[in-house]
Amino acid sequence: MVKGPLLAAGLLVLVGILASHLVLRALVNTQERHLREMALLEFAGVEATIGPFVVRDDIWEMFDLLDRVTQREGALRPLQATLIDPLGRVSVSTAPDVNPLGAQRAGMVSDATPVTAAQYDLGDGRIALSKVMQYQGRPLGQVIIEFDTTGFVAERARTAGFLIAGNAIATLIAALLGFWLMRRVLRPVARLTDEMGRSGDALTPIPDAAIPRRNPEIAKLYDTYNGLIRAVEERNASARRLADRERFVSLGRLAGTLAHEVNNPLGGLLNTVDTLRTYPDRADVVRSSADLLDRGLRHMRDVVRATLDIHRDAPERRPLSLADLEDMYLLIRPEAEQRGQKLHWDITLSEACAARLPAGPVRQIALNLLLNAASVAGYGGEIGLRLECDGEVALLAVQDSGPGLPGHLHPRLLSDTPVEPGGGVGLRLVRELVRGAGGRITLGQSQQGLQEIQVHLPCAGIGAQDA
Repeated sequence: MVKGPLLAAGLLVLVGILASHLVLRALVNTQERHLREMALLEFAGVEATIGPFVVRDDIWEMFDLLDRVTQREGALRPLQATLIDPLGRVSVSTAPDVNPLGAQRAGMVSDATPVTAAQYDLGDGRIALSKVMQYQGRPLGQVIIEFDTTGFVAERARTAGFLIAGNAIATLIAALLGFWLMRRVLRPVARLTDEMGRSGDALTPIPDAAIPRRNPEIAKLYDTYNGLIRAVEERNASARRLADRERFVSLGRLAGTLAHEVNNPLGGLLNTVDTLRTYPDRADVVRSSADLLDRGLRHMRDVVRATLDIHRDAPERRPLSLADLEDMYLLIRPEAEQRGQKLHWDITLSEACAARLPAGPVRQIALNLLLNAASVAGYGGEIGLRLECDGEVALLAVQDSGPGLPGHLHPRLLSDTPVEPGGGVGLRLVRELVRGAGGRITLGQSQQGLQEIQVHLPCAGIGAQDA
């Protein structure tokens, strides 16, 4: 509302300056034309009568002729007249005290402006015009008449003043009118801005009765604003529905994961129960089976805790021990024997290095991968586990004689990209457990030519990980 009127006023000032220049230029041209016409009449009258007087050298007649010229009144009154002979001397002058008879005044001729010149300099208030005089083909010299142009100067000053005052008034009127028009045009926009400022975070649509339908552009702006508010409301509602759906999906995934992970060791534990029923009278078998049941149930507890750790910020950890690795062997061996598979078990991890790894995640990772390997190796295939420590990194490698991990399951195990619900829950859980432990997963082959999933876990220590 301010910049628009100021811009309009500035443009009007520029136009006013240009127009004023053109008006003053036209006035000057008119004044020059008027002076030229008047001067030519004066010179023509002098030239027509002064010839005989010059031939007779009648100074008094010449003086009387030139003096009558200077006696005329009007806006362009001649101030003085002087005749300069061809040798540059004063023949006669109406101002003998300034230009005495016979005085050398060649400079006066050069300073005078020829009456036929294209432009005159009227700014000094007086101008000297000259014209060469001839009589019967004989040069008489030059007559120089000095005219009073103060009237012209005053007229130009008055015109310039009128132009300046008119431009100033027009500029002020244009600025005020522009401000009023801009304020009138932008009033609906200002109202829209106020509505947005009052609404804050809770945007409210503008009532249809308040929309100026007579102004199609502003009405379209208001309708667009209301459409934007409705779109924001719909987006927020969609976000709430999506959040609710995601929460239910997360709960379902958690339940499925728990069911999957708890079901994994059940086969081995059920075999242990069958052993107890078969050899109830053998104390050593009962003792070892009870220990295995105890460790298996504790493992299931750890599985539940590890699964819940994914959904909370403070996971509970205990160090891995060689007994945990023995339990995994006892749990996976019945699965392999049932499928007629050959089980390779290569554990070179020391007790000290094992204590620097979390028991729950490692057991979960190994058991999930081993069960997946047993599934893809098929009947009569080969599976295996290799666990070793190389400095600050532990390598957990699960092998199988199957065709390898299918391509559609790669994203579940090797990337964090979102995946569709379905099979492969254990693989995505392995991915999340490895990422939570600060490790990484690669695919390769064992020395025996078996497909191998390699999990690299840092041996940072339980206390360091918790920190």
